Amino acid sequence: MSETKIPASYQDLIAPKVAFAHLATVMPDGTPQVTPVWFDVVGDRVRVNTARGRIKDRNMQQNAAVALSIIDPENPYRHLAIRGRIVKVTEEGADAHIDSLAKKYLNKDSYPFRRPEEVRVIYEIQPTSVSAMG
Repeated sequence: MSETKIPASYQDLIAPKVAFAHLATVMPDGTPQVTPVWFDVVGDRVRVNTARGRIKDRNMQQNAAVALSIIDPENPYRHLAIRGRIVKVTEEGADAHIDSLAKKYLNKDSYPFRRPEEVRVIYEIQPTSVSAMG
């Protein structure tokens, strides 16, 4: 069944479970590129955080179409497949956001891999299709 919202019965993949998302973006030559990412959800939107200049950052600036696959860490046959579009890009609050994701994924109060020259950015994805299995 395909919807545009994450079903209530799969909200545990957002929290309390610590599930990674595999983010698919489109390279300039049209080929896919996939990266495992930390994520959270605010309202209906999925948020990912990256540093300016990374491949996924460059790809999402050029093409707003993305997809995410989120697998239940306790049952790999249970997963969400989300297709969507980037609807908001902001550097505002991005440092605090990566710190909150570090708390979720590493149980650390601040993101331990930050580089001094790094500029963080939040990408908000509005799902256009959500499929759940398992």
